[in-house]
Amino acid sequence: MLFSSALFVFGFLPVVLGVNFVLPRALRNVWLLLASLVFYAWGEPVIALVMLASIAVNYGLGLLVARASSARGARGVLVAAVAFNLGLLVFFKYADWLWSGFGALLEAFGFAPGGWAPLGSHLASDSPWRTILLGSGDAIRLPIGISFFTFQALSYVIDVHLREGRAQKSPLDFGLYIALFPQLIAGPIVRYRDVARELARRTVTRAGFAAGVRRFVLGLAKKMLVANLCAEAADGIFGTDTLAGVPAGELTPALAWLGIAAYTLQIYFDFSGYSDMAIGLGLLFGFRFLENFDYPYVARSIREFWRRWHISLSSWFRDYLYVPLGGNRRGPARTYANLLVVFVLCGLWHGANLTFLVWGLYHGAFLVLERIGLGAWLARRPAALRHLYVLLVVMLGWVFFRAASLGQACDYLAALVGLHDGSQLVSVGARSHPAAAVHLLAAHAHRLTWLALAAGVLGAIPWLPRVVAFTQRVRSEGRAGLALALESGGLLALVLLFVHVALALASGGYNPFIYFRF
Repeated sequence: MLFSSALFVFGFLPVVLGVNFVLPRALRNVWLLLASLVFYAWGEPVIALVMLASIAVNYGLGLLVARASSARGARGVLVAAVAFNLGLLVFFKYADWLWSGFGALLEAFGFAPGGWAPLGSHLASDSPWRTILLGSGDAIRLPIGISFFTFQALSYVIDVHLREGRAQKSPLDFGLYIALFPQLIAGPIVRYRDVARELARRTVTRAGFAAGVRRFVLGLAKKMLVANLCAEAADGIFGTDTLAGVPAGELTPALAWLGIAAYTLQIYFDFSGYSDMAIGLGLLFGFRFLENFDYPYVARSIREFWRRWHISLSSWFRDYLYVPLGGNRRGPARTYANLLVVFVLCGLWHGANLTFLVWGLYHGAFLVLERIGLGAWLARRPAALRHLYVLLVVMLGWVFFRAASLGQACDYLAALVGLHDGSQLVSVGARSHPAAAVHLLAAHAHRLTWLALAAGVLGAIPWLPRVVAFTQRVRSEGRAGLALALESGGLLALVLLFVHVALALASGGYNPFIYFRF
């Protein structure tokens, strides 16, 4: 079930909220856990067993590491936790990719002349494990959100080991921490210590509930009215599993830049929109999740970009990988190596493909360059030039993130700089025409697309927090009339956004889910 669906907005959420508020406090965690499991299992009930197994094992490991009688014993449990969680993630997310890569290597050296069968084909057709792991195909099914709930569970056991949090004795509360539906499938990655008190007891205030509604509607609008419209253009140019896209030789520079600009806005408004919805939903139930995005496209360095983009993930890698590797405490060479390792793994966290590995290495390389001297050089340049640098680096990086293969990424980059000029002939009916005359911008971007792109550019600038801060200052200064006018205008804008979102949901338009691979 998706947040951006009529079923969720007009069915699931009102029912869960209504029952939650009429139940006694002692039963609310039970209800939220049941609702979260239904939410997760709605599409594929069987694969929910993977998450339940993660909950059960990590609950036990947390108790074991807390009760260990020696430091050596605690480290042993921690090693087991790391092995289990990473093993679970590697098996479901990377096993097919690693298996096919190993098979291709063997074939290249002549050791598998008959071909290399998919990993799943080795399971017997009547095996119950086949149903759980594969469904009806030969590829291992990817449990939605496995990267998120695995990192949450791992951080919990590590924090208990470091005595930065107490082990949760209630399996119900621990299960709710992992499965809580607002942040389950698209983050943010929530640390246990940040919500431990609210799992035990929480209060929903009128102001908090109102803030949650505003945040949820805003996030839903970002997803439905900006990200989805940008996705139509990006997917039409890049292609998807079911859509061919524009062949590399037929890409003009204008089309290529339109595609990557649309994707740059799509991924930000899709991802930050889901985070906004998660934070808003949390407030509706009394949970306060930390911010996950802070207007990253206004950054003036790649280092600053990663302080603003997917904050829960970058802070996770900082605290649980970069710092344990030595961080920046062991000299420049070790610091650069640590950065590259962290960002290669960050890239692979996003998906099992060489494109993600290259994307991570690409960002890690720019972070190293900024530490070596590029950052100091940029600091002396005008702010506009620094913004342009970040946007260019990030947008070119998104080509690797979005492309299906390294070959497509290289072809796309070539098109961006005009190495494919659209002169290749394309057959239309009985005649052939230059691609530039066939693949017009108008064929991939209609009027609503341009409006979405403009709204995306405007929404990527932090003007809204300034309006909110100005309104609060006006009210604190006693100018009640002006404050009321501003607040009324904001409420009217929110209502209009929700009406447009409701119409978009009712129309059943293009509504891709970008997080299946995560």
